[in-house]
Amino acid sequence: MGALDDDIESVLYSSEEISRRVSELAAQITADLDNNKSNNTESSPPVVVVGVATGAFLFLADLVRNVKLPITVDFIRAESYGSGTVSSGDPRILSDLKMDILGKHVILSGNIICTLKKLLCNSAHLSHSGASSISVCTFLDKPARRKVNFELVGEGKYYCGFECPDYFVVGYGLDLAELYRNLPYVGVLKPEMYK
Repeated sequence: MGALDDDIESVLYSSEEISRRVSELAAQITADLDNNKSNNTESSPPVVVVGVATGAFLFLADLVRNVKLPITVDFIRAESYGSGTVSSGDPRILSDLKMDILGKHVILSGNIICTLKKLLCNSAHLSHSGASSISVCTFLDKPARRKVNFELVGEGKYYCGFECPDYFVVGYGLDLAELYRNLPYVGVLKPEMYK
């Protein structure tokens, strides 16, 4: 165990559980995209997986390596936490896509959904950029923190790795002030580390 591990109260999802669940999500996405392709008489629009930087990078890398169809990948950067532990509630786009998503199916991929405001901000931004449909694939969903509901765009679907209890969690891309992202598991952070 390293120094970062000492700050963890308990492991919520092990690296093995994460690997298994991400493979299942990728298989579901592959099946859904394949079904959409075979149900359309015209060629299906290209699929762009958009990661919400920085937290989604580990999840996104594992996810796309397991999707068995042609896809492209891009990133968008939005911020609502800064270096704190509570969302400002006012997310803003800091860095936009490099790819043109006009007429394409977008899978917006993030590490956690809490208040949904960042998701709504990103989804609205992608919709205004001309995406034909927007699906959401989140590693964790934290329903206890939801303040608003969201609607998928077009033929979009919702994919979720795990429903997360209302703990402050870190690891596998999740951070506190940019630390702990490199833990291979998701752990509950000891309260004294952020109070």
